[in-house]
Amino acid sequence: MAAENGGGVPQFSEEELRDVSGVRWGEDFVEVTCGCTSHRYGDAVGHLRVYASGDLEVSCECTPGCREDKLTPSAFEKHSGRETAGKWRNTVWVMVQGEKVPLSKTALLKYYSLSLKSANGSHKGRNGRPSHRDEFIHCTECGKERRFRLRSTEECRIYHDALAKPNWTCSDLTTDSRVTCGDEEERASRKVLRGCSRSTSCSGCVKCVCFGCEICRFTDCGCQTCVDFYHNSKE
Repeated sequence: MAAENGGGVPQFSEEELRDVSGVRWGEDFVEVTCGCTSHRYGDAVGHLRVYASGDLEVSCECTPGCREDKLTPSAFEKHSGRETAGKWRNTVWVMVQGEKVPLSKTALLKYYSLSLKSANGSHKGRNGRPSHRDEFIHCTECGKERRFRLRSTEECRIYHDALAKPNWTCSDLTTDSRVTCGDEEERASRKVLRGCSRSTSCSGCVKCVCFGCEICRFTDCGCQTCVDFYHNSKE
């Protein structure tokens, strides 16, 4: 029974998973049968694992030889050949009483939704620290976007201060490689790669979007964002 699973296992009531096909309890996840339908290729079937952390993973079984594993629902949607990708909450389905029901109409996304609403939306990276995706700022002189890596406190402070500067320009970019307004802007295909550990082309998720932590908020900064963060963390 769901109520007996403790620790890091996601908790679902019997009612929430009633009549859902393929339910299986793992050590730290709940797995159900899922799928996504393409008008051209038909149904791609797989297994969706739901973790209490909010992470969702799909193992695809669209063909006997398919080896796609640990896909995000979005990546599974694209892999299935779905013509209108980008709305996985409504296009990825589970079987309930023999009918295809979109994930958005089930309780299976409640941990994913809770993780999005948490005060700190970031997840731990491989080094045990919160992950921050790369960000961009427009130069007020040339209008080009310049990339800021946010892998360390120092890099986060550089971006934080640049974002607060009303007339930031390329000449203000203090990195190892100097960038000027005469340098080309990154290609659009390159810009989509922002360092998310979940998906290379992620447009923003709980793995890489941080809403405040001790790496990107600063006790010696008087801006309202930093002041509010440390004020709230003491409550």
